[in-house]
Amino acid sequence: MSKIAFIYPGQGAQKCGMGRDFYENSEQAERYFDDVCGQLDFDLKKICFTENEEINEGLVRFDIVFYVRMKDGLSQIIINVEAQKDEPTGYEILNRAIFYVSRLISSQKERDFENSSYNDIKRVYSIWVCMNMDESSMSHVHLTKEDLIGSYEWKGNLDLLNIIMLGLAKNLPEHDETYELHRLLGALLSKELTIDEKLNIIGNEYDIPIEENFRKDVSVMCNLSQGIKEDGIAIGEAGLIMKMYKNGFTAEQIASATDKDIEEVKAIIAGKEPALA
Repeated sequence: MSKIAFIYPGQGAQKCGMGRDFYENSEQAERYFDDVCGQLDFDLKKICFTENEEINEGLVRFDIVFYVRMKDGLSQIIINVEAQKDEPTGYEILNRAIFYVSRLISSQKERDFENSSYNDIKRVYSIWVCMNMDESSMSHVHLTKEDLIGSYEWKGNLDLLNIIMLGLAKNLPEHDETYELHRLLGALLSKELTIDEKLNIIGNEYDIPIEENFRKDVSVMCNLSQGIKEDGIAIGEAGLIMKMYKNGFTAEQIASATDKDIEEVKAIIAGKEPALA
């Protein structure tokens, strides 16, 4: 990889729908949102409100969703990023990824394209980062065409749906071209490396400028990871769940991070179960 685009969304204290809460409860925030939307060729609110609800399809909360403008300056793609502490055991993760990427396509109707203007559908990428895997891996899941009879060239874009499954091994890989991205993400998300060790890898191996704000963000993220590890031992799972909830994590995010069933997490939050010491 000749160039690296490093996107750091924060340490996780934000929650899905924060933008909507501000918009609906603050006249100033509503005015700012509407003013900006009036100057753009897309609805900023649709991007900031990462919750997606369709009639008869239920509610989906995405971890991160954002638009990227392509080199031509006109076309856009939609990117969704989901992080998992490890590969879930309650369901097969690829099935969930397929559901997410399908929803990212279907929810564009009347937002990114209207009526039957299906040629205006934006390409979507759903990127899943799974930690603590047995080996480092990366897969691109997408549509392909298989001719069974004849070879007619049907018009349309097979590249509209894209799923990227990125597995990070438990042990940090050596720095080489094959595992360049894995080592970078593995170092950043590691619970074992110190702040200085992380910054050394990020700055010296990847030539990413280490400015003071960036150093503080990595420090917060490192402390959060260590805090989760220690608190899980000190105050028990229920205490940890409540602490994460009070810091803005959704029940879905907590369930994913703690390997707990979503209903069990909701019950603990509601105070219906005693603390599990």
